[in-house]
Amino acid sequence: MKICYFTATGNCLYVAKRIGGELLSIPQLMRHGQFEISDEAVGIVCPVYAVEMPMMVREFMSKVKIRTNYFFFIYTYGMGYAEAFAHADKVARASGRQIDYINAIQMVDNYLPVFEMQDQLDKLAAKNVEGQIEAVCRDIAERKHTEIKITPKTEAEIAKYTEMLAIPILRKDTAQSYIVNDQCIRCGICAKVCPANNITVTDKVYFSDHCEVCYACLHNCPQNALHMKTEQSSVRFRNEHIKLKDIIQANQ
Repeated sequence: MKICYFTATGNCLYVAKRIGGELLSIPQLMRHGQFEISDEAVGIVCPVYAVEMPMMVREFMSKVKIRTNYFFFIYTYGMGYAEAFAHADKVARASGRQIDYINAIQMVDNYLPVFEMQDQLDKLAAKNVEGQIEAVCRDIAERKHTEIKITPKTEAEIAKYTEMLAIPILRKDTAQSYIVNDQCIRCGICAKVCPANNITVTDKVYFSDHCEVCYACLHNCPQNALHMKTEQSSVRFRNEHIKLKDIIQANQ
């Protein structure tokens, strides 16, 4: 089994590790132009962004050729995922691939403009993350199938959420408005955890125009030196089971 994953703060990497198999970083696959994935079972694990998948995952899906008997798609989310399943199905079908099984696991949401991280952490135990992961692992092991029905109403909902959320939120120039404060020691961690190679660190931190809006740089900065004007607090998050070096290894 092979699992292609996208991670910024470790949630999806942890889920991918728990499912098992050979783990393949989507940023690395994109960087090396590796778009042929074959195995008895192949999965995608990524977060929900604005009721869609991350932009890089969507691009990867448009290019990859997946040859498998069982294709599964696992989202992680914080507040909700609305029509994300239908969106994933549309993206997969456009690439000539049908999703056999899809599910979502509720975890900490790292979207700083909306969620206060300490509040998210305080509510984590009630989400029973381990129980959710175990259920998904069991379904995949048993090769369960799910059916996704896309109706005209569903299409309208996808269009609505794209217009209302995805277009204004998933902007490639997002990082250019980040604030770098005096705590920055120019260690370069932000550049190393960035899946899009969007950050350069020399005498200062430079942000380019191909941000993935994943907030890996904000959450993983060891000095808490990167901020947003719209963030709810300065508290940061990384999955407790994942180390900084794991994020760097996944995205560098």
